[in-house]
Amino acid sequence: MVDLTQYLPILIFLFVAVGLSAAFVFLPMGVSRLTGAHRPDPAKLTEYECGFPAFEDARSQFDVRFYLVAILFIIFDLEAAFLFPWAVSLEEIGWAGWATMMIFLAELALGLVYAWKKGALDWE
Repeated sequence: MVDLTQYLPILIFLFVAVGLSAAFVFLPMGVSRLTGAHRPDPAKLTEYECGFPAFEDARSQFDVRFYLVAILFIIFDLEAAFLFPWAVSLEEIGWAGWATMMIFLAELALGLVYAWKKGALDWE
């Protein structure tokens, strides 16, 4: 027969994690309702993430600059994600790692110059 008591710490950990997660989500909502901070008005309920009304025709066209900004953000976010481990391990990887990262950064700089010249960063 299998001894299931060895899984008790994992079960306790899961209950604590779910309890803390629920507390971090629902406790601020409850406190805001009790203290009166929850006052929805038309200005608070307007869309602000995407820049256009969310309840229009799904086939309507919108500006491609939203995609360009998102792609550029992802590219430079990945650059930062590559720079941190590179900086930590630079002593171990030596000059070859340094040269490789300089080539990577030069390619990204060329891409930024190209996007800038094409007007991808201009928002009229």
